[in-house]
Amino acid sequence: MKRLLAVATLTALASLASVASAQTSALRMLCSNGMRAVVEELKPQLERAAGQPLAIEFGTSADVRQKIESGAPFDVAVLTVEVIDGLAKGGKVAPDSVGALGRSSVGVGVRAGAPLPDLKTADAVKKTFLAAKSVTWVGAGAARAQVDKMLQALGIADTVGAKVALVQSVEEGLERVADGKSDLTVMLASEILPAAGLKYAGPFPGPFASYVSFAGAASATTTSRAAADRVVAALRAPAAASAYAAKGMELPH
Repeated sequence: MKRLLAVATLTALASLASVASAQTSALRMLCSNGMRAVVEELKPQLERAAGQPLAIEFGTSADVRQKIESGAPFDVAVLTVEVIDGLAKGGKVAPDSVGALGRSSVGVGVRAGAPLPDLKTADAVKKTFLAAKSVTWVGAGAARAQVDKMLQALGIADTVGAKVALVQSVEEGLERVADGKSDLTVMLASEILPAAGLKYAGPFPGPFASYVSFAGAASATTTSRAAADRVVAALRAPAAASAYAAKGMELPH
């Protein structure tokens, strides 16, 4: 009888240890740079919602998509809407877990203390880019497609293209502007506003105004689906609106 009681006790302890481990092990999040500032601001609330710590890896949505498609393990992803939709169709994230998150305008950042460029009209934008000695943005960044389209429409794609420094990361682009190596950068407002040494000059006008929207979703194979769903819900909650606004973003209405 004593032996049976001992075995039962050990089994119960092992079960409790397993539950405790599941609750305290990190929930793996893969997150776009465009949502970094908001996610870092809300991290304590997200961890409370998940009931466990978050292990977060940031990158461009394009780079993160490649990692996921190559089999990188994760529990929840926060990426551009287009990438999340593609991953859902490919069976990498659970379609019924997808939730729309915030959006950020595409705009211009300059070195802190430098004169703010005129972006009020298409002609002003054209003059600003032609006058710049060097410009920079992320080659695989979320804003790349929009800026390429705008420069084509303005008829200055080739001229500006000759002085673009394409970089691999948001940090590298921001550093080039802060150090004076490039006169301006085109990125998401949510990437420029929190950056030390830079000033957000504003979004593009009228027909060139554009936004990048984000969504969150749970991995199709995660064993922590409930926790992943709670994280996405916390990122969508009205209580998160002020964090989005402070980083130049807005939640969907």
